[in-house]
Amino acid sequence: MLLPVNNKEKALIKVSKEDAFSICKVLVMEVYDVVIIGAGHNALVCAAYLLKAGYSVLLLEKQASPGGGATTEELMPEAAPGFKFNPCAMNHLFIFLGPVIQELELTKYGLEYLYCDPVVFCPHPDGKYFLAHRSVEKTCAEIARYSDRDAQKYAEYVDFWQRFVRAVIPFFNAPPKSIVDAAGNYDLKKLQDLFSLLGGPNQTLDLMRTLFNSPIDNINEYFDSEFLKAPLARLSAELSSPPSQKAMSFGAMMMTMRHEPGMARPRGGTGALVAALVKLVQSEGGVILTEQDVKQVLVDDGRAVGVRVAGGKEYLARKGVISSVDAKRLFLQLMDTSDVDAADSNLRERLERRIVNNNETILKIDCALSEPLRFEHHEHKDEYLIGSILIADSVNHVEQAHSEITVGKIPDADPSMYLVMPTALDPSMAPEGKHTLWIEFFAPYQIAGKEGSGLKGTGWTDELKHQVADRVLDKLAQYSPNLKHSIIARHVESPAELGERLGSYKGNYYHIDMTLEQMLCFRPLPELANYKTPIENLFLTGAGTHPGGSISGMPGRNCAHIFLQEQQTLKETIKDARNALKATVQSVFGRDSD
Repeated sequence: MLLPVNNKEKALIKVSKEDAFSICKVLVMEVYDVVIIGAGHNALVCAAYLLKAGYSVLLLEKQASPGGGATTEELMPEAAPGFKFNPCAMNHLFIFLGPVIQELELTKYGLEYLYCDPVVFCPHPDGKYFLAHRSVEKTCAEIARYSDRDAQKYAEYVDFWQRFVRAVIPFFNAPPKSIVDAAGNYDLKKLQDLFSLLGGPNQTLDLMRTLFNSPIDNINEYFDSEFLKAPLARLSAELSSPPSQKAMSFGAMMMTMRHEPGMARPRGGTGALVAALVKLVQSEGGVILTEQDVKQVLVDDGRAVGVRVAGGKEYLARKGVISSVDAKRLFLQLMDTSDVDAADSNLRERLERRIVNNNETILKIDCALSEPLRFEHHEHKDEYLIGSILIADSVNHVEQAHSEITVGKIPDADPSMYLVMPTALDPSMAPEGKHTLWIEFFAPYQIAGKEGSGLKGTGWTDELKHQVADRVLDKLAQYSPNLKHSIIARHVESPAELGERLGSYKGNYYHIDMTLEQMLCFRPLPELANYKTPIENLFLTGAGTHPGGSISGMPGRNCAHIFLQEQQTLKETIKDARNALKATVQSVFGRDSD
């Protein structure tokens, strides 16, 4: 067969039919600088930075719309038309610890945040309640209604953990192995917070001891009252481990960040963040294709060169492939064994055996309501409904809600839960006068004794998930008696269904547990922690990378930073490092470095 080499000169070369087919196949392939697997918020953030740097980017999303766990949808368009729900992410905290919103100018693309105040309400069985405002002082005044000592200690508790958060922000906003990048993020205030925690040798050791403690050990050091300790334990457990879990005391940040930088939600739901990112990506020339199920990463001579999707179509990448799916699925399901072993003969076994998930995920309940909740036994005020609402009767109640999961039991005999009524802050999410209810109930992915039955062999069936939902709503109705008659419709998603929808490993919406040994430079493994992999031009981002899950955009931003560094010359890299350190010196000392 003869193929033209140059249309202008009409030169011809002779090739075999097989070679001609291969050449034609390449000619019709879509080629981009970067192909990103997934289009969740971290993937979109990563794409935005790369597009602004001048690279062409394709995002391939398995679902019918981008967003991953950060969508807003009409889950029940027939039974509850006009009611908008967030199937996963609700309250945004971590995104305010980084510069993503400002650097990407997301407000220009329609993003508007509404801040919560109060931020937490937790009714106690004895009629007391914990009401936390964004202001620490107002929160202490609420606590002092029951205990002057606990009010004073709460101010100390928040001060310590806020200094801790400010001290680690530079590490959150830098690749975990890039000390120069992290150092470049420090300013005078953050350095002061860091040194205030470290102090002398004994103070440094005490800090380490605190970090090695469990959340409840830390809480017990400060407080006496159960009405206060229970919600603090419940929020610490938001990192998906029981309050008794050692080396997890940093879970305290889940409460203290509600004071500073504050807790907010995008107007219109979490999906508004995704909508702004999509507009930005498309305005910069990025391409987002949905219903594209990536089946294989293509590797040639140790380099990632593209991907193949269901149906066989291939997309090529000149500069790199970035995966926002977790490392286990990437290397164990989306790559040829020979390609992985050629790069690192131990990697597959380490991924399989060293990455830990404690079986904890969530059963999600969304309800359309005809009227708002009313906490009649707790001096009801409508402001209770603005922030996070916790049903946490005691520390033991919370502990049982999490520890039973690890052995495969459903803790629904006396459910503890985390709920939000989004329409108290944003009425646009439901028809006028109506409301939505968002309930997160921690549950096991694999039910003990039901292996092999139900969806994906997890034991979860439609009948079972609704039985559990009934018990959860019965418990909530003890506190808000009007709940039952106000439910117009409900949507229940089991842990197995959530795992299917998100494509997450064992339903873990954080990809892997957020325990200390799987954070920072250990996430997901030390050799993968800097967003790079043993396969050249293959990068990682998403919840399974530093600094972890939740809505932050930091994994996307940090991954883009590493990718762009890889494209630089050594001279350019040294110059960037010098500029970063120079900025820190200027901030601290008010003058240029030498």
